[in-house]
Amino acid sequence: MVCGYVGILILVCFSFMSCCITLVDSIDGSGNLEPIGKNTTFFTHVPFRFANSQDEGGNIISHYAMWRTNPRKFYGLRAEISLWGSPNQTYSQESGASIQMYCQDGGHYNFVEVGFHVSPSLYHNRDVRFFTYWSKDSKSAGCYNLQCKGFVPASGAALVPGQAVAPPSSYGEYYRYVRLSLNQDPNSGDWVVYRNHGLENPSFLGHFPVELCPGTPRIQALAGFVNYYNTTKGPLMGSGHFPDGKNDDKKVGCFKHVKTYDSDGYTTDPFTTMIPLVDKPNCYTETDLLPDPDKGYSFYYGGPSGCIG
Repeated sequence: MVCGYVGILILVCFSFMSCCITLVDSIDGSGNLEPIGKNTTFFTHVPFRFANSQDEGGNIISHYAMWRTNPRKFYGLRAEISLWGSPNQTYSQESGASIQMYCQDGGHYNFVEVGFHVSPSLYHNRDVRFFTYWSKDSKSAGCYNLQCKGFVPASGAALVPGQAVAPPSSYGEYYRYVRLSLNQDPNSGDWVVYRNHGLENPSFLGHFPVELCPGTPRIQALAGFVNYYNTTKGPLMGSGHFPDGKNDDKKVGCFKHVKTYDSDGYTTDPFTTMIPLVDKPNCYTETDLLPDPDKGYSFYYGGPSGCIG
């Protein structure tokens, strides 16, 4: 699966420190900006599939704990995404949490995604980073961040693809999050991305052109995910702990204040439009998506490192 560009405070920190996050430029050892596309990722990103969760060569394994819809005409999601680090993650592992949209295009699904992940092979460190991803065929390799044409960042965006966010949540101590939305603009048809910390004044981060995800029916999902080579074991998902039913934000990965968009760009509660999907329940689990008076529609997910297969 955060507080400003290089020290610029952009979030109000509550007294209980539940949301103060710092945005950090990607820099190398000499203090220069490091190109996001300096090294292509080890991974062919493996989004959720209805069939098996390995790539065609069987080298990369993907697991997920998600709530998703059945194929229909959907227009996007908004959610508060918890931020968790993975300090022991290796170059052969990736973990994260994201908002995903699949659009049918002939016999396959196009795919766009936004979220936060830890990917040492992509960035050469273990920072938690905001990322975007798209694929014209969800079974094929696609494009992270700004490595190729696809996601179009907004001018002066407060959060750009590949940018580090810090500090992440700390187990039992404090909870960090960012609210993101990915929805289809009712006028242009583009898939727009906002940071929604202040719901009355969301910050526009950029868009995926409509051509990347034009068709219907669509599947939309909120997912915790991991990817790793089949020669190693799986990394942690979320906080690295299973949900225990107590729904403690400081101990378990979560999506909160979940909303779905309608065709006019207005949000509504998800109600019964989403269903659970966990493909490796002995390694990673999730709770029900339920309403809470303080957290809105929410669910918790995660699991420890060490998953085999």
